[in-house]
Amino acid sequence: MAAGGAYAASLPAVPEWLNKGDNAWQLTASTLVGIQSMPGLVVLYGSIVKKKWAVNSAFMALYAYASSLLVWVVVGFRMAFGEQLLPFWGKAGVALTQSYLVERASLPATEHDGIPRTQPFYPEATLVLFQFEFAAITLVLLAGSVLGRMNIKAWMAFTPLWLLLSYTVGAFSLWGGGFLYRWGVIDYSGGYVIHLSSGIAGFTAAYWVGPRLKSDRERFSPNNILLMIAGGGLLWMGWAGFNGGAPYAANIAASVAVLNTNLCAATSLLMWTCLDVIFFGKPSVIGAVQGMMTGLVCITPGAGLVQTWAAVIMGIFAGSVPWFSMMILHKKSALLMKVDDTLAVFHTHAVAGLLGGILTGLLATPELLSLESSVPGLRGAFYGGGINQVGKQLAGAAFVVAWNVVVTTLILLGIGLFIPLRMPDEQLIIGDDAAHGEEAYALWGDGEKFDATRHDLSRGGGERDGPAGERLSAMGARGVTIQL
Repeated sequence: MAAGGAYAASLPAVPEWLNKGDNAWQLTASTLVGIQSMPGLVVLYGSIVKKKWAVNSAFMALYAYASSLLVWVVVGFRMAFGEQLLPFWGKAGVALTQSYLVERASLPATEHDGIPRTQPFYPEATLVLFQFEFAAITLVLLAGSVLGRMNIKAWMAFTPLWLLLSYTVGAFSLWGGGFLYRWGVIDYSGGYVIHLSSGIAGFTAAYWVGPRLKSDRERFSPNNILLMIAGGGLLWMGWAGFNGGAPYAANIAASVAVLNTNLCAATSLLMWTCLDVIFFGKPSVIGAVQGMMTGLVCITPGAGLVQTWAAVIMGIFAGSVPWFSMMILHKKSALLMKVDDTLAVFHTHAVAGLLGGILTGLLATPELLSLESSVPGLRGAFYGGGINQVGKQLAGAAFVVAWNVVVTTLILLGIGLFIPLRMPDEQLIIGDDAAHGEEAYALWGDGEKFDATRHDLSRGGGERDGPAGERLSAMGARGVTIQL
């Protein structure tokens, strides 16, 4: 293609409605959110778990990300952002054709009662990509609740079903023009759609899948804390795209949102760390990462809608309320103690997401809301909205919670009729090698003795039959030295 055709400010490459700055930022934001999942959460999950579960945990995140994209473009996107089918669901349809993807992006169901439809200044393809990254990371976050015991085949069946039957409902209801959007429930960038949903669905899934081995529940030390920090760092930096891309434009709201996001995360991390020092006598690195996470989650429903001083207040609550629910309330609740939520997704996402939604109902300013939302009259309780807005926030959260509990339960019970949800105990004792025939580190340790009958690579890998053993044999055949 000639250079002039690609860059000229004329049709068809650059139609009149296309804003190059908005399009460039939205594609950048999409990439940043994608990096949160790949490699951010893949690295974090693979390092924060026990060594024997590193491969399985990372792969569950990797699979969820990849499988979501195909489902999203084939049918999911238009169920979440297409024409209205029901007050909480859009009409299914493909998002694969050129005629659809090169047209101006549009959320048709947002048009109602004289309120114009949301139409960003870039093509539909950009919106499909951006919203896919949100859908994918929701499933990846959910996976954190069932690490260390869920049957990988059951997980492979679960991901597309949950995306279609649960995620699309929350997305359409709150963002796509559904009944919660029209009623005025505020969720700037996914406090409810992503975090409350993943936390509640993850907790529900953990209940039905069952617990890890008793030995794993009692001792589940990270296999690499430095990599855990690296994964957490990618998550934090990627949140600039998460909240900065929510206005669908490179505008004032995006700038406010990115600043507020970083400030709330930093405040929450410091608050969580101080509480650890006060109550336990020393700071916890894992706790700091959890505090960072709760700050990022808490600010998400109101990142571009609250003043920056309010982001600091939200950070203080984000670093203390989930800390209390995890460290104090958890130990006093029979239900929380019974359900084995591996990475405490309920506390870091469900509790923090609900907290952020309530605080947004209190602190959202009418001026910033007018920049972000076309729904008239929205304002936080402290700015004249009264208890009415907080009530809406609580009602919206109740719908998200109820839908996720019911649908997640039905999906898992259905899958359980054909595939065991939990790996058998004999596989749980071994971990990655039983689930995948692979291990994270080709290192000796953990006190075991070298067993030539198990690890004789000249025979194709001993117990490492299948693809992993064949790859090791091939490496030996090519003259590659394998050191144990």
